[in-house]
Amino acid sequence: MFNSLAEKLQGVFERLRGKGTLREQDVNQALREVRLALLGADVNFRVAKDLENRIRERAVGVEVLESLTPAQQVVKIVHEELCAILGDDGGYLRFASKPPTVILLVGLQGTGKTTTCGKLAVHVRRQGRRPFLVAGDIYRPAAIRQLQVVGEGVKTPVHADLEQRDVVRIAQDGVRAALSAQCDVVIVDTAGRLHVDEDMMGEAERLEKALQPSETLLLLDSMTGQDAVNVATQFTSRLNITGFILTKLDGDTRGGAAISIRAVTGKPIRFVGVSEKPEGLEVFQSERMASRILGMGDVLSIIEKAQHAVDEKAALAFEKKLRSNSFTLEDFLEQMQQVRKMGPINEILGALPFFKGQQLPEVDERALGHVEAIIRSMTRDERYNPEIINGSRRRRIAKGSGRTVQEVNQLLKDFGTMQKQFALINKMQARKGRGGVGRMFGR
Repeated sequence: MFNSLAEKLQGVFERLRGKGTLREQDVNQALREVRLALLGADVNFRVAKDLENRIRERAVGVEVLESLTPAQQVVKIVHEELCAILGDDGGYLRFASKPPTVILLVGLQGTGKTTTCGKLAVHVRRQGRRPFLVAGDIYRPAAIRQLQVVGEGVKTPVHADLEQRDVVRIAQDGVRAALSAQCDVVIVDTAGRLHVDEDMMGEAERLEKALQPSETLLLLDSMTGQDAVNVATQFTSRLNITGFILTKLDGDTRGGAAISIRAVTGKPIRFVGVSEKPEGLEVFQSERMASRILGMGDVLSIIEKAQHAVDEKAALAFEKKLRSNSFTLEDFLEQMQQVRKMGPINEILGALPFFKGQQLPEVDERALGHVEAIIRSMTRDERYNPEIINGSRRRRIAKGSGRTVQEVNQLLKDFGTMQKQFALINKMQARKGRGGVGRMFGR
């Protein structure tokens, strides 16, 4: 996300770092390039101009120009001003003092409301809540069935009424059904249109009036740039929008909508959609987002993803096996699956600060799937004792996984090399009394 904008901004700062001291004209030239980069990323013109003025006011002065590291000071100022524009409310949902908490999702057709309902259910369940979904889109073909499938996928009950044509009645019945099911968060899916029209807005207003939701969240397609800001303005003029969810941010290389929306509407961004997976909804936090835009990395987000994706007991057990050099292909498969739950590997690498300004290594997600297929084609004995895999077994494994014998050979070779490397690390660290591989886990 923000690839194009991040590259341009990092280029500006790199040129500043090349100067021993900064003159006012150096800062002005850099800020002009920053403004052009923001406009190129579809940031609202007034927002870009305001940001430029605020940065100039702080950057052009004795404190910066006489600093030993003026370029670093400019980057710091840009980071702080970006944080201020993005806001710091984050995804802290407001829950009703008396259950259930009603969350109304609104937005245009194609922004991903139905799938986001499932992602939001996963999010609130992690907070110890019991979510319940209500199918309020009665116009789009198969919309109700789609939400039911989403609900099944995230193990969340869904209220749907194929006969009723009054959306307000459906939603009210859904709230009552949620109470009967002892669920405390009701997420209501609503109908969208290809553009803002009176019918859609009128229905959303009636729903909001009848349900009195704790949160009315507007979903916006981040890839539409300036149009997303226009849609946000129209919705906030008619509804009590409490926050935004930006979808498809994983496919957006510009990111202008994220920077513009808060400044234009005064409403916070609650969440961003970063993948199609049920776990692909991230709490929006301005400091982390600004760090990503400026290429500073986002290690905290990776840690949070790991906490949700990785089984702690399994990780501890794997650590013990690494210490004793007894890990197997079965363990390797399990750990690879845990890592893949965190999201695309390139996205994880891109959030690490030591890849700043570097060309990310290409990680073929399909190749990881091929490795998984090969290991799954092995018997239990073969996974635990790969040394027994002879020529005929390799041909059988290749055929069963749909891969080549050469790929099976390469996997076994790489795994053997990895075992030797960990054995060497353990041996060297044991001599120094440092706990071997355990040092890699902070122990």
